Amino acid sequence: METENRPIRQSPPKSALERLYLIDQQIASGKYPNTSYLVEYVKEEWGKITTSTISRDIAYMKDRLHAPIEYNALQRGYYYSEPHFRIPLGFSGAEELLALGMAKGILSLFQETPLYESAVRLMESITAPLAGEGNRDWFENRIVVPKIAAAKVEPAIWNTIIAGLKENRILTFKYLGKRDEDYQNRMVRPYQLLFDSGVWFLYGFSEERRALRIFSLSRIKDAALSKVRFSLPPNYSYTNLTGDSYFGIFIGMKKHHFSIDCFDDAAIYAAERRWAKDQKIIKRNKGITMEFTSTQYEKVLQWVLSCGCCAIPRKPKMLVDHWKWHVHEMNNHA
Repeated sequence: METENRPIRQSPPKSALERLYLIDQQIASGKYPNTSYLVEYVKEEWGKITTSTISRDIAYMKDRLHAPIEYNALQRGYYYSEPHFRIPLGFSGAEELLALGMAKGILSLFQETPLYESAVRLMESITAPLAGEGNRDWFENRIVVPKIAAAKVEPAIWNTIIAGLKENRILTFKYLGKRDEDYQNRMVRPYQLLFDSGVWFLYGFSEERRALRIFSLSRIKDAALSKVRFSLPPNYSYTNLTGDSYFGIFIGMKKHHFSIDCFDDAAIYAAERRWAKDQKIIKRNKGITMEFTSTQYEKVLQWVLSCGCCAIPRKPKMLVDHWKWHVHEMNNHA
C-alpha cells in the first residue's frame, strides 16, 4: 500500500494548479493510478517530475482540498471514495483564483442568511491554493466590501422558501405588511428570491390578492410548504416588470417619463451611474438634467428625496406634487 509520510505542503505554487487538475482527472477516471503511473502521465505535460512531488500533491489534495482519495490495495492505485467528486480547480488558473479570492468580500453582503456559511466554505476550498503565498493578506485587507445594514433571515424561513422555489409548490405563511397592525395569513406561488440593500425579498403570485407581490423575508413567519404545485407562467421573471430601470426592488404596472434636475454632489452621483436603459443625461450651466422612463415610481421618489436640495423633479407632475408634499411635511416637523 502506498503511503505519503512527507510534510503536507500548505499551498502549491501557482504553476502547480494544472498538475493538480491532471492528477484529479486520472483519479476520477477509475483507472486506479498509483504514484509511479502519475509521474509518467504528468511528465508528458510537465517534463521531469518526481514521486515526492506527486506524493505531496496528493497529500495536499486530501488535506487542504478535502479530496476523498483512497488507496485500493487490490487495484494498487488511488480512487475517489465519492465517485462524483472533482477538485474545484478545473475551470481556474492562477489569475482566476486570485480574482475569486478578491470577490470573497462580496459574501459579507449575505452574512445574515443561511447560505453564508456554505458559500464561505465553498469559496475557501476553491481558493485554498492562494493560502500561504503572501497573497491572502494583501487582498483580504486591501480590497474590502463594507458591511451594510442587513435584515436577518431565519434558517427555517429560508429553507422553506428555497424548497418552494425548487419544487414549484405554493407557500403558506404569516406576513406583517408595512401598513398592517398584525400578521396576516398569506398563500403565495414563489417565483424568485430578490436581494436589495441588505434585504431579501420573495417575489411571487399572491393567491389572496390574485396579483404579483413582493414580500420581505424578515417579516415572514411560520412558513410552510403546501401540497399544491403550480407551473411557472411565461415571462414570470421580476426583471420583466421594472420598466428597464435599476432603482432596486419595486414593481409597478404604469410606466412614467421622469425628468429630474440634479446639482452638486447629486449631479456627479447621478451622471456616473446608469439608472435606466433609455437614460439621457443633459448637461446644464449648473448641474445636469436626467431623463428616463421607469415603472419604479416609489423608488424614484425615494431617491429624489434622499438627494435633499440637490435634486428637483420636473416630470411627471405626480412626482413633483409628492416631492413638494414631503418637503412641506419635513418643514413642519423641523
